[in-house]
Amino acid sequence: MRILEGEGVSKHFGGLTAVSNVDFHVDEGEIVGLIGPNGAGKTTLFNLVSAALTTRQGVIRYKGEKITGLKPHQICRMGLARTFQSVKIFGNMPALTNVYIGSLFGTPAGMSSADAAREAEELLEFVGLSASKATAARDLTLVNQKRVEVARALATRPELLLLDELMAGLNLTELAQAMELVTRIRDKGITVFMIEHVMKAIMGVCDRIMVLHHGEKIAEGTPQEIANNRTVVEVYLGE
Repeated sequence: MRILEGEGVSKHFGGLTAVSNVDFHVDEGEIVGLIGPNGAGKTTLFNLVSAALTTRQGVIRYKGEKITGLKPHQICRMGLARTFQSVKIFGNMPALTNVYIGSLFGTPAGMSSADAAREAEELLEFVGLSASKATAARDLTLVNQKRVEVARALATRPELLLLDELMAGLNLTELAQAMELVTRIRDKGITVFMIEHVMKAIMGVCDRIMVLHHGEKIAEGTPQEIANNRTVVEVYLGE
């Protein structure tokens, strides 16, 4: 079943075309990678899906329902959450409070604040940050700030999670841990759509990969198919 799909999605900034007539889909239970050179339109596409930017050309559907024109909070409440390329956290608040806010937003009717707090603690443990729950988010390393953002997104109870460069700047140990985290998120029954430049991660965890270049989709397929695609090699992967 397709949990997310877009048809003819485009976005222009003045005379610049950031996304051009892109068709895409994500099936329930998949981990789908979105790759391409800097400026290819990857984050713009995520911004259109999550309504951080307004979609004026094309249609985006979530679970078969048109979400084009909705507000970000409405889309989040439907079960679609995201993280950001530049981490967006509440820096003065403890890590736990950051996640607690997401948990309160995502709690079903009748769930107490105490239960929401307990859920936030469980999610911090899930991402490996129990020991840092009282630390102000701004005092965490960038790696751990990203984990706080993931936990906060998970706290809204998504069925689809968009991850924007979760693994940028990680060392090999941190990269392995992040890849495991993405797999464990999918094991929780959450579909993952991820932007990433780290090819080891993309090839290691994704079921399918889509490639953008100058705002256009130039390839789509399994990791092996993408690695062997001559056009993708020329414009992005290199020999």
